[in-house]
Amino acid sequence: MKLSTEPWNQEIVRYPDPRIESLDPRFDRYRLGSAALERIFTGGRWTEGPVWFGDGRYLLWSDIPNNRMLRWLEETGEISVFRSPSNYSNGNTRDGQGRLITCEHDTRRVTRTEYDGTITVLMDSFEGKPLNAPNDVVVHPDGHIWFTDPGYGILMNYEGHQAEFELPTQVYRLNPLTGEATVVTDQPERPNGLCFSPDYTRLYLVDTGASHKPGHPRHILLYDVVDNSRLVNGRVFADMSPGLADGIRCDVDGNLWASAGWGGEGYDGVHIFAPNGDLIGRIHLPEPCSNLCFGGLKRNRLFMTAGQSVYAVYVETQGAQIA
Repeated sequence: MKLSTEPWNQEIVRYPDPRIESLDPRFDRYRLGSAALERIFTGGRWTEGPVWFGDGRYLLWSDIPNNRMLRWLEETGEISVFRSPSNYSNGNTRDGQGRLITCEHDTRRVTRTEYDGTITVLMDSFEGKPLNAPNDVVVHPDGHIWFTDPGYGILMNYEGHQAEFELPTQVYRLNPLTGEATVVTDQPERPNGLCFSPDYTRLYLVDTGASHKPGHPRHILLYDVVDNSRLVNGRVFADMSPGLADGIRCDVDGNLWASAGWGGEGYDGVHIFAPNGDLIGRIHLPEPCSNLCFGGLKRNRLFMTAGQSVYAVYVETQGAQIA
């Protein structure tokens, strides 16, 4: 179903766009003076899970409370419904063969969309118990799928259905060929967004425990990856107080681009961290940012799901991973 082909009304801003803020000279090279922040969609309830399909030049994302996934065509700006119902889908990515991998809240599972559109269930339980509600997902070059299971989809009916937790909140590594899964960490209270460093030797992981228990962690954690399968040396990479991070991505230079929300005006948007953890830049949005990905023809366009809307801006870097 086609929703719209008309561009959303944009407020004209003077270049350079003041909503793209450099806090450190290290960020200056990534900020384009003649690239403004654009809102490419509005009308959702809580947009999440953006993933870029370069072979089709389109962006997919989840609109969780509306139980649907939407698609935006870069060439025309056309927006349409990709999947409805979506089982209250949240995070999305692509595997090495370009297939869509999705975390579903309502069915409490991780799925793969095949080339013909059929859906394969990759994992919906662990040790005989149902998963909580998978949240975000990344794929390692060796084919294993890493995903978080904080259980937000069973806390209430708005983004899934209310149910009891039967498993701890954990991060899993899944072999999609055999179905074998292992727990790589159960350290965070609410493991949420995750991404690998460009060389896959480190894993960044967001803990949004504070969104469930005020005063609890608001951290982005960093782990070393051993043998492509184990996490060691977990430590705090960044403290996101007074708000929270959510989805995260690395660029090719190893900078971490973190969605940021629930901190109010001047905080909400995207926070960019240098590899050593220094905050070097911000992209200010009028809504809490839930997730992001790099895309576009040259992978130099940052797409941001935020509250009711989706935003985009060109930057002078590229995403470290295609999805």
